[in-house]
This record gives sequence, C-alpha cells and structure tokens, in this order.
Amino acid sequence: MFLFFLGIAVGVAGAWLAWHGPAGRTAAGIGGEAPPPDEAEAPTSRAGRHAAATATSAAASRRHGAAARSEAAPGSSRLGAGRGLAATGEGAGGAAGGTVADGGPATARGLPAAALLQEGPPPGPARVALVIDDLGRSLEELADLHRLGVPLTYAVLPYESQTPEVVAALRRRHDEILCHLPMEPRSGGNPGPGALRAGMSPEQLRQSTLAAIAAVPGAVGVNNHMGSALSADPGSMSTILGVLAERGLFFLDSRTSAQSVGFRVATSLGVPAAERQVFLDDDPHSAAVAAEFQHLLEVARTRGSAIAIGHPHPATLAALAAEVPRAQALGYRFVQVSALLDRPAAAPPPTGR
Repeated sequence: MFLFFLGIAVGVAGAWLAWHGPAGRTAAGIGGEAPPPDEAEAPTSRAGRHAAATATSAAASRRHGAAARSEAAPGSSRLGAGRGLAATGEGAGGAAGGTVADGGPATARGLPAAALLQEGPPPGPARVALVIDDLGRSLEELADLHRLGVPLTYAVLPYESQTPEVVAALRRRHDEILCHLPMEPRSGGNPGPGALRAGMSPEQLRQSTLAAIAAVPGAVGVNNHMGSALSADPGSMSTILGVLAERGLFFLDSRTSAQSVGFRVATSLGVPAAERQVFLDDDPHSAAVAAEFQHLLEVARTRGSAIAIGHPHPATLAALAAEVPRAQALGYRFVQVSALLDRPAAAPPPTGR
C-alpha cells in the first residue's frame, strides 16, 4: 500500500514539473535579455558604424529576413526628426543617432513583434529617397544609376561641362530633376560657377537663382550645393526661396550646416520642403557607404521614411548596386523626394496700401 501511494505522489510531482518547468525557464530567459536600445541611446559614432559595416549588413539581412516572414513592414511618418541632424561639413556628415536593433519575431522585451509594432510607425512599407548630387559632368554616371532600377532624384549642377546633355537624358526618361544650386560655404571652398554669395544684394540673389533654374530645364525643385554660410542667413534664404515659391518649385535642404534655416524659411513661405537625414559618402569607401546605407534603413524603419544624399563616386555606385536590391527584398520602398515633402499651406500674399 505504501508503494502504491508513493507511486501516485511521484506521478503528480512529475506532471507538475512538466507543466510549469518550461514556462518558468522561458520567462526567466526572456526577462534576462536586454531590450534593444532605441535610437537616442545607441552609439552615434559614424566611425563605429563604418568599422562594423560588413557584420552590420549581414546581421541586418538575417534579422530583417526573419522579421519579413512574421511582421508587417513599418509605416510612414513625417520626417520632422531630420531637423537638427546636421552635417559636419560641406557635403559631409550623417544624421545624429545610432541604429535600432530589430528583435525579430520574438523580441528581447518578451513581447510578440506585432505588439511592438503598435508602438512604432503606422503599418506600411518604410520609404527611402535617394538623391544623387553633383551631376552634370558625365553621361556615363547616369547609366550606372539607372541600372539600380529604383526611383531616384537627380540633382544637377547648373553650369557644368555636360549639364545640357545630362538634363536632356534625364528628361527623356522622365526622371525627377533638381537644380543643385551652388551656395557659399563657411569653409572657403569653391562652390563652382554661378554661386550665390552672402555679399549679394537681394536682386543679385534673385537673378542668380533664376539663371541657375533656367540652366536646368525640367527641374521640379532645388537643393543647395555646399552653402553652409548662406543657408544660415534668413534674409538671403527668404529671397532665394521666394523665387521657388513664384515658380512652384520645392526645396530640399541638404543640411550642410546645423544652423541652416532653409527648411524653416521654405515652409513659412508655403514652399513644399524636406530635409536630408543621411549623407551616404562623406567617407567615400565602399564599406563606409554600406554602413551609412544601413543607418539610412534604420532611420527609415524608425520614422517611416528617410532621405539620403550621395554622389556618383565609384564606391557609392558599387555600394548602392549591392545594397539597394537587399533593401527591396526586405520590403523597403524607394521613392522620389517629391513623395516625402512637407506641403504647408501657401503663405498669404503681402498686403499693400
């Protein structure tokens, strides 16, 4: 009889352990994992991102591949966080803030990924706009860019050796064209012919802006080439952006200076506007460009959309050829800059006496 009751007790204890043991171990394991850092807490060093470029790209592909099987793609939201993400120099820099780790289908917070998505951007594919600056010197660059097979925005310098031919080729393909308007930098660098400078009168600024736009026929908007000095001057920018308002053009602030007032002045005048978040090739090496591209994707995932500026350097073109198809496979949607504009109400006309 004793052995009979002992057997029953052992069976009950075994059943209890079988029911409660794995759940307890799973809860302890999940609770012991650190949650992924959010962007504000992550390291901000671009050098660190560049050093780990290869590992970052491979890890991102594995993480996003798992997420794509179990999650809806992140959605779109306004690009307001671009303000304050200024470059370190002319045509240089990168958005401040680090990357956001993707927890995959089962996140480190112990919540299903679908639950965490409710805390982030609304559902929908994250959108990425790529702007290629400094065009107008070579037709061959366009062939490599068109082979990427995604919408791009092409920023053409107004007075380069092959500007007319480049513009004509882009117009034949109905590509989105910007006038890449040369402006005075703080560094003393040469922004090229036809540059707008701080010492110009309002009428000189106006006429120079009109001439540059006329040299890039078919342009639907303008972004600044260099311009860290001029873009910080509200009076000069009001004159320049007033021309855009009259012509129905939009403005992309390249953010070559933390003090740029371009976006603020544009929206105050009713000019549709946007700001870049990432410079892809301040460091023109393939690994560095790949790292900045991964950062761009993280920004787009976090905010719903993001804008990057790059140049037709061989390393940039090679990195884009490798990274763009991967990003598409992960669900990112490439769009032209015009799809990501803030479109303020038109400013009221001045009242006269």
